Amino acid sequence: MTKKERFNKVFPILEIKFEKPITALDYKTPYQLLIAVILSAQCTDVRVNIVTKELFKVVNGPEDLANMDLKEIEKYIRSTGFYNNKSKNIKLCSQQLIERHNGEVPNTMEELRALAGVGRKTANVVLGDVWNIREGIVVDTHVKRLSNRIGFVNSDNPEIIEKELMKFIPKKYWFEYSHYLILHGRDKCIARKPKCDLCEIKEYCKYYEINMKKNKEKK
Repeated sequence: MTKKERFNKVFPILEIKFEKPITALDYKTPYQLLIAVILSAQCTDVRVNIVTKELFKVVNGPEDLANMDLKEIEKYIRSTGFYNNKSKNIKLCSQQLIERHNGEVPNTMEELRALAGVGRKTANVVLGDVWNIREGIVVDTHVKRLSNRIGFVNSDNPEIIEKELMKFIPKKYWFEYSHYLILHGRDKCIARKPKCDLCEIKEYCKYYEINMKKNKEKK
């Protein structure tokens, strides 16, 4: 089975299961989403939502973070991990938005990636969720794990994974693909103990196929 054929089997099943996907991060404005995604690096969405719930009570726009003392920012975001770098990044990012974009979040990959703390994954999330612009595929830990397990890629490098996925996944599905794999990763394809027997796409999954064969050989 080719990657394209495998995708054509897997995607419709996940589409029926999860329907219209939305980000798990809580936000009301493009700026809030941008900050939330920066904070989500090496941190769960649940934790980020807890942190931003308090942070966004005092931060309405980039001016607020740009003028806030770093120690004050750290106090709010400490539990997200790597808070020293994240504090510097979201403060500088806010200053750059004011200086370069009149306080507005830009809607191009190039302009977003020029901001502090914004990599390709963050830019893809903002472009897709806010403007439905499909520049690429978001590759987080779930997407990386599932794309390898299902048999779409064989790499741990997010940039290589994204390029490989973009070769056979139609552009119109790039946004949904990431969301579906993130949701399925939380539901069934868990990192340490995937629930393979209960998985809706196991029939088309290389990981399940390999482990099923191993179990048969043991018997």
